[in-house]
Amino acid sequence: MILTDKEILKCIDKGEIIIEPFDPQQLGTNSYDVRLGRYLAVYDDEVLDAKKHNTITEIEIPDDGYVIQPGTLYLGVTEEYTETHTTVPFLEGKSSVGRLGIDIHATAGKGDVGFCNTWTLEISCVHPVRIYAGMPIGQLIYFKVEGEIENYYNKKSNAKYNQRTIKPVESMMWKNTF
Repeated sequence: MILTDKEILKCIDKGEIIIEPFDPQQLGTNSYDVRLGRYLAVYDDEVLDAKKHNTITEIEIPDDGYVIQPGTLYLGVTEEYTETHTTVPFLEGKSSVGRLGIDIHATAGKGDVGFCNTWTLEISCVHPVRIYAGMPIGQLIYFKVEGEIENYYNKKSNAKYNQRTIKPVESMMWKNTF
C-alpha cells in the first residue's frame, strides 16, 4: 500500500520518516519531491571493473547549470537527507525530468527500511540537457511493510552506503565477495 500525503505527514510526526530539509510545498498526493544536490560525479576510467574500486571525479554544478551529455553516467545526489524506519521508500523520476530525456536511476529505485542518507542518483540522458542544483529531480513514494523487520539497513554490519554524505557515492560492488 502506498502512503498518501496525510499518512506521510503522520509518519514524519512520529519520526518514522525523516526528510531534511522538509518543505511542505514538495509534498504531493502520494509522494515527496526531491531536488538535485550541488554535486555530480563521473567515473575516471572508461572501463569499470566490478571487482575493483572505481574512482570518481567530482563536479560542482555552477549557478548557471551544467550540461550533461549522452553516453556518460553521472552520479548525482539529492539535496534531501531521508530516513525511513517503518516503510520502504521508492525513488522514481519526475515525468517532467523524463520528458527532457533524463533517467535518474538505472536499477536502484528501491530503498530499504532503515536507509538513512541522501540518495545517489544514476543519471543518464538521450541528448544534452542543462541541469541545475535545486531542480526537482525525483519523487519518493513510501510503501507500508507487513510483518516484523529483523535486518534494518542502518544496523547491518555489511551495509555499504551508511556513511552520511552530501555527495554522490560510487559503486561499492567491489566490497562484495564473488
